[in-house]
Amino acid sequence: MNNKDDFNLVDPNIMNIDASQFELVHDKDKMIHDEKLKTKPTTFFKDALKRFRKNKSSVVGAVIIGILLLGSFTVPLISPYDAKTTQPFQSMLPPKLFDAGSGFWDGTKTYTHQILIPGTDNLIAGGPDETRGFVPSAIVKMYNQEETMQNSYSAYGTGGWIHCEKSIALKEEDNPYSNLIFFRNYTQLSFSESDNDKVSIVLGDTEDYLNGVICQKYRVSLMYNYREATKEYEESIVLSGDGTTGEGGWIDLTTDTIELDISSKLSSATMSECAIQLEALPIHTSDLRKSYMMIKSIELTTDSTDEAKQELYANVGFTDACPVVGYGPDSQRNYPVGYWQSNGTRTAYQATIHYVDVLYDLYEHTFGARTLSIGGSEIDSYINNGWCTYDYKNGGEFTSLSDKCPIIEVLGTPTYHSGAWQVDCSVTFYKYKGFSTMPRYLFGTNANGIDMLTLALSCLKTSLLVAIISSAACLIIGLIWGSISGYFGGTVDLVMERITDIISGIPWIVMMTLIILHLGNNVVTFGLALVMTGWIGTASRTRTQFYRFRDREYVLASKTLGARSPRLIFKHILPNGLGTIVTSSVLMIPSCIFSEASISYLGLGLQGVDSFGVLLSENQQFISSAPMLIVVPAVIISLLMISFNLFGNGLRDALNPTLKGGEQ
Repeated sequence: MNNKDDFNLVDPNIMNIDASQFELVHDKDKMIHDEKLKTKPTTFFKDALKRFRKNKSSVVGAVIIGILLLGSFTVPLISPYDAKTTQPFQSMLPPKLFDAGSGFWDGTKTYTHQILIPGTDNLIAGGPDETRGFVPSAIVKMYNQEETMQNSYSAYGTGGWIHCEKSIALKEEDNPYSNLIFFRNYTQLSFSESDNDKVSIVLGDTEDYLNGVICQKYRVSLMYNYREATKEYEESIVLSGDGTTGEGGWIDLTTDTIELDISSKLSSATMSECAIQLEALPIHTSDLRKSYMMIKSIELTTDSTDEAKQELYANVGFTDACPVVGYGPDSQRNYPVGYWQSNGTRTAYQATIHYVDVLYDLYEHTFGARTLSIGGSEIDSYINNGWCTYDYKNGGEFTSLSDKCPIIEVLGTPTYHSGAWQVDCSVTFYKYKGFSTMPRYLFGTNANGIDMLTLALSCLKTSLLVAIISSAACLIIGLIWGSISGYFGGTVDLVMERITDIISGIPWIVMMTLIILHLGNNVVTFGLALVMTGWIGTASRTRTQFYRFRDREYVLASKTLGARSPRLIFKHILPNGLGTIVTSSVLMIPSCIFSEASISYLGLGLQGVDSFGVLLSENQQFISSAPMLIVVPAVIISLLMISFNLFGNGLRDALNPTLKGGEQ
């Protein structure tokens, strides 16, 4: 069939085929037509942004960085609290967000194991300010404890015994009655036979004290003939025993109570001014002669109707050992009423101390009502502002006209001294200091009374500016240096690498010190010191990326087509290695902040400006007493580090998806 004539062709006319026998069959509901493309043309950066948004952790990191950046620039400007001016009166306040009472973030502090002063309900020893007490406060816990106290602590206890003791080394020549211990009241008492004056002395049970050794003998005497020149009594009369000489007056400790009738012992009116004295004989031990006495109480009674005498007797006697032990004489032996002296040590034995755990509202304590002496010029300013009316110069009455007036009430009479008026007033302290409402410091205040939140964000602004500018300079220098070194290679790369090795071999802290010593300690100097060696890491990574991509086929193709070196570097090689470079460069920002914080501990930190390094350096001494001063900047630095890390990883994956999850 090599000839077309050999084909047996059928004539269409013979088969009677017409056009009506053919029909186009299709689904009328599915019309065939052209559709628009569902995707739009994009650019490299749009595609990178789309990939970045898919990485949720990177987006979160970017949001946190944005919030910290925005806060560092706006909060110090709009905050009602100044981050520059020191306010010592409000130093070391705890964080406060909620109203006091919950115990959590409410500006309160619990003081544990504090001593409650006897007879008071609102003062404790060791609180923030004993003169104002804990206002308002709640006693969280109260518990009693028996202790043996020395003189300085006795005022805070109740009950117990007075223990007087004196010991000397035993010698053969010692008189058996030497080393007597006495317990004497120096108040001059007026006794009378007609007033039926009596003294009752309760001795402590000493059987459980000093290993069961009981004192042998006591004696009670009246001291009289007081000599003003020597401040001593010259003579005495024994009240206890039979009153004879020698052993007279000594009584054995067979009872806990000694009751003596003073009036029956008086023989003449010359003894009207007397003082009471107790004595105890020494106890002989193997190597010591020890004398001591234990007194529970001493009470004086009289039938006299003289109220002054009754009050004097009541003040001389005592039923509580602690005040007596803690009561000391005035200067020059001017002994006050109620003072009892001993020639041995005095101790309050087994006195009860009341301890409390107290919850302080330190904001109310600091900014609440307090008493101040206000000058006339300040009061005049309140009057001129229309806050009050007060003619203090002519004795007028004070009237408050506005809630802005800090004065609650006037105390006492205004005084004029040295050309100025002074008025004692009860004031609302936060209004007196210019606050419209009681301050609430979210993270407390530092030792200078500055709001930690405002100060931390102000420091963050300084540190971020220095870090960002320094990182940008390091990135530019590192990109240029690493691109040239990695692209040309050979001798150029060898020379440039040796220069880099020399610079990196110099310790950074030494370079920092030299720069600061020669150029001064300021923001510019510190930024320059960071740039001096900070670009080396970026240059090394850039060089590595150039060695990786410079011999790829698309680079050789572009070079074959006549592309020059700048185009090959910035158009074909650098964009492919940008992901890893950007990641490391982004992490330079928190690294710069850490570097600044580190050198501040060496005294080389920024001077005259607020920065994280200075803040941490100043607050590190309070890490145990006020950890919030360290926690706040530490948390911010940690957030920055984590956020920049996540942000940098997201940028790497977005700029070069082939490197997703890797460092190469």
